[in-house]
Amino acid sequence: MRHLARFAAPIGLLLIVSGGIAYNIRPDLKAWIGGIPLLGAVLVLVSLYRSFGDIKAWLNRRSTMAGLNVALMTILLLGIISLVEAISAKHNTRLDLTEGKRYTLSDQTKKLVRGLAKEVQVTAFHRLDQPDRRAAEDLLRQYADLSTKFRFEMVDPDRNPGRAKRYGITTYGTTVLETKDKEEKITEVDEEHLTNGLVKLLREGKRTIYFLKGHGESELDDGSRNGYRQAKEALEKGNYQVKELLLLREPQVPEDAAVLVISGPKRDLVESELKALQAFVERGGKLLVQLDPFSAPSLKEFLGRYGIMVGDDVIVDQYSRVLGGDYLMPVVSKYYSHPITRDFTLASLFPFARSVDPAEKSPQGVTVQKLGETGPGSWAETDRGELNRGRLTFDKGKDRQGPVPVGVVATIDVKKSTEASTEEKKNTEKEKEAEKRPATKPARLVVYGNSVFASNNFLSFSGNRDLFLNSVSWLAEEEDQISIRPREAKSTPIFLTAMQGRLAFWLPVVVVPALLLVSGTSVVLRRRRSR
Repeated sequence: MRHLARFAAPIGLLLIVSGGIAYNIRPDLKAWIGGIPLLGAVLVLVSLYRSFGDIKAWLNRRSTMAGLNVALMTILLLGIISLVEAISAKHNTRLDLTEGKRYTLSDQTKKLVRGLAKEVQVTAFHRLDQPDRRAAEDLLRQYADLSTKFRFEMVDPDRNPGRAKRYGITTYGTTVLETKDKEEKITEVDEEHLTNGLVKLLREGKRTIYFLKGHGESELDDGSRNGYRQAKEALEKGNYQVKELLLLREPQVPEDAAVLVISGPKRDLVESELKALQAFVERGGKLLVQLDPFSAPSLKEFLGRYGIMVGDDVIVDQYSRVLGGDYLMPVVSKYYSHPITRDFTLASLFPFARSVDPAEKSPQGVTVQKLGETGPGSWAETDRGELNRGRLTFDKGKDRQGPVPVGVVATIDVKKSTEASTEEKKNTEKEKEAEKRPATKPARLVVYGNSVFASNNFLSFSGNRDLFLNSVSWLAEEEDQISIRPREAKSTPIFLTAMQGRLAFWLPVVVVPALLLVSGTSVVLRRRRSR
């Protein structure tokens, strides 16, 4: 019986394992297969009972107690490590010490992902040995940590040709973003492309942004320093459709215009264009006006109807020497509370700008507020003669002491504004027409005293790009897109002199290893002598 008891334990374990495997292969035969592991368990119990004395003696040995203590401490240590890992998986903090915070997600990305209303599935098709696979997976994991509605999967197209064919994948590195009813593809997995892909995926249709032309405005396809090609590309990346509008040839602003941009006209607008702009505002239209100094006086009068005062001056900032420029490049770092400038801490540059103020008393139904202003060391120069001569001095009582506002925002209750206008004119026919009109949303205006800040030469300067795009997003009633955009990676090369290069080689490669070798050799020799 003792000999049989020795074999009972291994046979019992064998029956338990084989019974479990058989059950997984043929679950339909569980009626009698279930008896195999049961028989094995009985044999193991019989073996333990017959060997109880031996087991008790083995447990009383000092070596066994020491081994059990080690095993228990190991299990306890592994349990502590597992607990720490489980806690850190849910509560972790990343520190980005790089210049420009290149590995920190932007505010726009965080706001967009945290506010997801739909389930978004992202499938990234990367080979297992693809160099950028790990970076893409790390970035997608950062997005997934922001919302449970964002899920991702890394797929090797070579090992999963069926899925690659289903999504029409032809190149490695393609990433598919999809909801239940829509799909979007990107070929580069970085924050800018991924966030813009999410915007396109979630937005219903494309909003159209019109740029007025025919008065010397900057060209949208012009890649020179004064052109607007970069601004156009930035809007298109945000899933806007950008078009030009020649209002001299059109009876009105198109119905599909989400925003109309008037950027730096050098010639005045004619009466028919001004009437079309007024009709656009009265139907709840959205206008972004960027008016350079001493240009388009009719627009100044047009904006005055809505409580926006544009000055006949140029802002001078005696403390501004940005990019080696002169005093006519004021820097704006103070912003007022508004969705466009909420949490905005970046300075903006407005080269050759004029003042833009809210009127002391706004018309009925119109709310106007400042957006940003220059520093206290600035003033608004009104003497064009001094500007032409290059002699910029502050004349008390004539010039305006800073801070000087360079941008305002206006919200117009169209119904109240129209009623006030018809009351002044006492036109009963217009009153009847106003009653028949369907309810419209409030019109919105954003006015800056400069158009160059959004040109190719200055759009990338600090906060200029975000200020311009935030203004468009607010006008287009897409407040969820208002934030700080994804940062571009900025390389920081290290330049060494010839001497520094030689030190960088000799110290870590030769000197430090030689010191370690000498130290180790001396320790070994000392121990041999002591013996």
